Amino acid sequence: MRINFYFCKYLVFYFLDLEILSSPRFKKGIMQIYFLGTGTSQGIPVIGSKHPVCKSNDPKDVRLRVSVWLTWEDNSIVIDCGPDFRQQMLNSGCEKLDAIIFTHEHADHTAGLDDIRPFYFQQKKNIPLFAHNRVLENIKKRFEYIFTTVDKYPGAPGVDVIEIKNNHNFVIGNTNITPIEVNHGNLSIFGFRINDFVYLTDVKSINDSEMEKIKGAKILVVNALREEAHQTHFNLQEALDFIHLLQPEKAYLTHISHLLGFHEEVQKRLPHNVFLAYDNLIVSI
Repeated sequence: MRINFYFCKYLVFYFLDLEILSSPRFKKGIMQIYFLGTGTSQGIPVIGSKHPVCKSNDPKDVRLRVSVWLTWEDNSIVIDCGPDFRQQMLNSGCEKLDAIIFTHEHADHTAGLDDIRPFYFQQKKNIPLFAHNRVLENIKKRFEYIFTTVDKYPGAPGVDVIEIKNNHNFVIGNTNITPIEVNHGNLSIFGFRINDFVYLTDVKSINDSEMEKIKGAKILVVNALREEAHQTHFNLQEALDFIHLLQPEKAYLTHISHLLGFHEEVQKRLPHNVFLAYDNLIVSI
């Protein structure tokens, strides 16, 4: 029994240490990027799919819809709030939400908005939503009960809407955030630069003037859907060419389809400073 006791005690501290090492912390001068989801609009596995990647036993091949949680100083924000938002908050252990920034209005980036309710009830203050005016108007139609001011349902969350305009920085927690306009096919959407971190998803093309906003970034996150060309997203080669042009210290690929292949196999073919992001990966800068 004595041996079992100490063995069990060791296991408890081992798993506690793992939790401490894997949980984002608010550290002065350090931003932590928690990849909440790295999959494309259907997620991986795709419902009903018999594709080998969808049947993979590697947890890195299981991808929720694309989103990141950023913490720095005492700030805690999420970029995009898709249909897996609730599960992502539970997986990550996020207990504080200061704001949501939206890249665009598609459902895989916005459909989880209702699940901000626990944060609103606990924090007892409206949650700011930052987005292009077109995106805000779209969200207001789809989640009318959140934005109504007449006979509002008491269980609905409270929000403050802040319009993002290109070439106009906005501030969260005394930190300037730069919107970066990119093209998602024919749709103009936003990526964002926060200090030396740049987050872009659903990119197909970008103007030279917007490229200037990215130069010098240490960490670049960008989408790479699959090997085959796509009308509205970078494929793998386009993403790698984009990274080579900008020369960040490190780049992470996200918004990944099962058609790109197995995580471990794809990673072996990437340049030394380019990594396939995966769900629950934490990167510090």
